[in-house]
Amino acid sequence: MRITASIVTYITEREELQKCIDSMLADGIDRIYVSDNSPSDSLRQFCEGLSNVEYIFNNKNLGYGGGHNVAIKKAIANESSYHLVINADVCFEKGVIPAVTNYMEENTDVAMVQPNVLYPNGQQQYTVRMLPTPANLIFRRFLPESWGEKMNDRYLLKFNDHKSEMNIPYHHGCFMFFRVKCFETVGLFDERFFLYPEDIDITRRMHKHFRTMFWPGAVVTHKHGAASYKNNKMLLIHIKNMIKYFNKWGWFFDKERKEWNAQILKDYSQKQSL
Repeated sequence: MRITASIVTYITEREELQKCIDSMLADGIDRIYVSDNSPSDSLRQFCEGLSNVEYIFNNKNLGYGGGHNVAIKKAIANESSYHLVINADVCFEKGVIPAVTNYMEENTDVAMVQPNVLYPNGQQQYTVRMLPTPANLIFRRFLPESWGEKMNDRYLLKFNDHKSEMNIPYHHGCFMFFRVKCFETVGLFDERFFLYPEDIDITRRMHKHFRTMFWPGAVVTHKHGAASYKNNKMLLIHIKNMIKYFNKWGWFFDKERKEWNAQILKDYSQKQSL
C-alpha cells in the first residue's frame, strides 16, 4: 500500500510548511508532492533538503485544483492507494494517517474521508457542510450575521455534535483523504474553478458514486486564514468562482442539492430518535 499527499503552495511560510510536512512524514505518508504556484521557485532548496518530498515548480499559478491535479497525476502514475490533499496550515499528531487508512480499508465504498477539524485553540471547525445555495453565500458575506444565523448554522451543520460519522457531500479542501482509484470514475479537480468551490465540486462528484464521510475517529488542527474575509481581491476571486459553480450545478433549481441536503437532515433526525 502506498500513501501520497500534496500541498499547493503560493508564497507559503516555510515554518508553517515544515510543520505540516513533519506531521505527514512522521505518520506514514510515503511521498509528499509540494506543488508550487509561486512566481519564483524559492521553496526548491528547502524542499529538496527533505526526504520523501518532491518539489514541483509550476512556473505559474494554476489555482488550487490545478496545482493538486499535477500531484494527483503523479500519485496515479506511481500506483498510490490513497492520496491526501492537505493545506499547509494543517498539522496533526501521530496516528491520524493510520487511523484514516484503516477506516478506508474497512469501508471500501468510501471514496474520501475528512477527520474532525479543530482550530488551534481547540474549538470546532465546521468543515463538512450542506451543499450551498446562493442564499447561503449572500447571507454569509453581505448581510448582518443575525439576519441569516439560523440558515447559516444549518448550512454548517452546527446542530450536529460532530461526534459520529456522517455521509456529507461537501468537504472543505483543507484535508481530503481520497481513495485513488475513485478518480477513475469521477475525474480530478475541475480546473475551471481557480480557487474556493473546487472542494465542493469534487466532493459532490464523488458523492454521486461513493460515500464521502466525515469521520471523527481522527483529529487534525487547521489554522484557517479565511483570506476572502480579509482581502477584497480574494473576495472577488471567491465571488467569480462561486458564480462559475452555480452556473455549473444550478442556482435555484438544483435537484441533487435539494435531495442530498434533505437526506442529511433525515439522517440526523433518525440518529436523534435512536
